[in-house]
Amino acid sequence: MEVSELLLQGVRLMVLGMGTVFVFLAVLVVAVKQSSRLVQWYERNYVPVEQAPAQPQVATPPSATTDDTLLAVISSAIHRYRSS
Repeated sequence: MEVSELLLQGVRLMVLGMGTVFVFLAVLVVAVKQSSRLVQWYERNYVPVEQAPAQPQVATPPSATTDDTLLAVISSAIHRYRSS
């Protein structure tokens, strides 16, 4: 075999390999897009939508005794830290 024949076979093999990879990647892109559409369709049709509560929850303010207790605990911790 001559060098030109070997180069021609190499180019043919390269084109065949690159074509195979291109076709595989194109099929992969189509499959991913179709699966995305299928999941979106399934979510629209079969997954129940959670409804918001009818009345919003009213947050109760913390009591004054809790604030006083917290303040006393923090003050005690600071005093103990500074005294040691």
